[in-house]
Amino acid sequence: MLAAVDLGSNSFRLHIGSHEGDGIAVVRSAREPTRLAAGLDQNGVLSSASMRLGIEALGRLGQVLKEYPLDAVRVVATNTLRIARNAAEFMPAAEKAIGYPIEIISGEEEARLIYMGVANQLATPGERRLVIDIGGGSTELILGRGKEIERAESIGIGTVWQSLHFFPQGRIDDAAFDAAILYARSRFEDVFLQQQRPEWKKVYGSSGTIRAIAEIIVRHGIGKSDITLGSLSALKRKLIEFGSISRIHFDKLRPGRAESIVGGLAILIGLMEELGVDTLIPIEGGLRLGVMWDLHLRATRHDRRELSVRDCLQRFSADEPRANRVAEYAAALFEQLKPGSDAYTKLLAWSAVLHEVGLVVSPTNYHKHGAYLVENADLPGFTTREQRTMGKFILGQKGNLRKLGGALDDPDLAKAVLAMRLAVMFMHARIDVDFSELRIKNKGKIDLDLSARMMAEHPTLPYWIEKEQGFWGEVGVNFAINARRY
Repeated sequence: MLAAVDLGSNSFRLHIGSHEGDGIAVVRSAREPTRLAAGLDQNGVLSSASMRLGIEALGRLGQVLKEYPLDAVRVVATNTLRIARNAAEFMPAAEKAIGYPIEIISGEEEARLIYMGVANQLATPGERRLVIDIGGGSTELILGRGKEIERAESIGIGTVWQSLHFFPQGRIDDAAFDAAILYARSRFEDVFLQQQRPEWKKVYGSSGTIRAIAEIIVRHGIGKSDITLGSLSALKRKLIEFGSISRIHFDKLRPGRAESIVGGLAILIGLMEELGVDTLIPIEGGLRLGVMWDLHLRATRHDRRELSVRDCLQRFSADEPRANRVAEYAAALFEQLKPGSDAYTKLLAWSAVLHEVGLVVSPTNYHKHGAYLVENADLPGFTTREQRTMGKFILGQKGNLRKLGGALDDPDLAKAVLAMRLAVMFMHARIDVDFSELRIKNKGKIDLDLSARMMAEHPTLPYWIEKEQGFWGEVGVNFAINARRY
């Protein structure tokens, strides 16, 4: 059973379900309205009140998660926590409340997951389509064919700010709507340049706001289920007649949802006008279903991150045989070190594959260049936290260990760094390692047992190991070596 939790700018939501046949069946959904984005001040700082409300909401969602026997859970945070300057203050208490790590994902990763959720709902594998998702803090536009993404854009315009800025105190009039629509158009006018505008067969809207707008249009006889600019204009006139967000009343519209409808409508009109979209099809799917599909594919060895690593390797023209050898050695060493969990196993392997990408910048300090590239590259499937961890492994592959700061306080991370360093050392020394002749332990101190034959056949090896002993000694770790006959 899988669970996806989405910490959006307007609300926190979860889906719980399982893969059945060709789809994912959702058995439980929950929503906690938070309007987190409204708690950002002009300097991008989240208020303590907003953080407190968010933590309380996460506690309630955490209780829901405890009711199910879950095989995999992923909690993702989107635009508001991407831009909040004090997000680091919120995260520890938030993770404690929900009971799982929280990943602040990039706009591009958010777009990828949204598209995955939509594409797996559609039975038109070769269709070229545009997917639109209007959230509380950002809007994602994803162009794709079938299940493949061709282009993904995340634009920092969402329903919360749009409503607060253009409809202050909830007032709705023609001038406010016209200004909000014009602003939305300005944010989308450079997404697809006119002379390079791609073609698509259909346009889908995946967000809760878009689906809510579509439901209002159908339920109140404003138009049909497929959204057109005509039906949106008719809905806009009805909202203006209400005159105030507090007076908006539509059948089955949840309390607190009216504000996002007003801001979302202005964005959707501006977007469709600017991109020349005549008809938009609302669809179930989106971020949470995408997260669940991603979890399912990871469990079935179809991990998008693997492809991202190989694409990155080729993009920076790194030596693949050398990369694979380091990855093989690092995996074998890490296994001998007996980590407490497998949390770093894949990240170490991928870091080893990418350990020399910094050579594309310069052979000097290539490990530093590589760490920067991997931390900041667009690697679909990876979270910011995962890329930062991989950057540490790549940075720590050689040289002094003080540059890793307190990261080595994590015993498993320290073991991964040790495995990476020794793997790189053996590769550069051109040693074909026979792991039946090598033993490595790290329990308070590092004990490395090598065969006397290996030491004799590679005269530079004692020199490099002596250097390594010094580096570990600088961070207070004793490194002992024994040459034995095997």
